[in-house]
Amino acid sequence: MSTDGIALARTAAALYGRGWMEGTAGNISVRLPGAETALITASGVSKGSMTAADVVEVRVDDARPVREGGPRPSAETTIHAALYRLSSDVQAVVHAHPPYATAVAILAARRGAGTVPFADLEIIKGLGLPDPSKVVVPVFDNHAHVPRIAGDVTDRLTADAPPVMLIGNHGATTWGPSLDVARNRMECLEALCQLTLLLEKP
Repeated sequence: MSTDGIALARTAAALYGRGWMEGTAGNISVRLPGAETALITASGVSKGSMTAADVVEVRVDDARPVREGGPRPSAETTIHAALYRLSSDVQAVVHAHPPYATAVAILAARRGAGTVPFADLEIIKGLGLPDPSKVVVPVFDNHAHVPRIAGDVTDRLTADAPPVMLIGNHGATTWGPSLDVARNRMECLEALCQLTLLLEKP
């Protein structure tokens, strides 16, 4: 079993245990060193019981499997590939449905908001931004045809964009220079959303 596959399985199991990857939902990927390919969790696999064998190697340029005949990659592979194409600094991507971030994504979609701003919250520092006092998180429309979301990501994001995003009525995606950093940023985004919702209560 590959070290990268084991790391994906362990991270997925931890997030599943927190209730952030319910059922077979959610997906994680890591870029493979020295290659324009990535390992991503397979489609339809429970993240609570997956193993290092439940991953698929895909090409970053077109999000297609390197080898045919194996498990299908996650339905959101095109979004991961679009994020890898942003910058070679993107080495891992996490997509999950943590409850507070998902709630904020739903509320943003209902308002038709394309962004959600956060300011003056200590946990923003965890995102590793040049200005740790504020962040404007993009919100993407949740198209049934996932490559449309990937296209929107390509059109809207640049290499210096905050490494977090929300998908309306759906969930959250984070990325970074390692799997640990991408996971930590998901935790920070969830904390920001939780604090915001708590502060909005009357």
